[in-house]
Amino acid sequence: MGEKGETEMEEDWRNRITVDPKVLMGKPIIKGTRIAVEFILDLLANGWTVENILKNYPQLKREDVVAALKYATEILKEEKVYPLP
Repeated sequence: MGEKGETEMEEDWRNRITVDPKVLMGKPIIKGTRIAVEFILDLLANGWTVENILKNYPQLKREDVVAALKYATEILKEEKVYPLP
């Protein structure tokens, strides 16, 4: 994927995810909801499909779930790991 595609990916999650200290103690959430990114990731990690999530949380869109994954990916890419002695 070229640079333009990567920039569009980053902008996409930023348009769907927000951090507000007044909502869920500042955890990243899907805009317009009180659904945390970590909650969506936890559902996926526990075997929920995107379809199951959308059926149970109709206020979400497929793009919101993808944005949560893209957000997590970017955070992990920025993480620094130091080996323990």
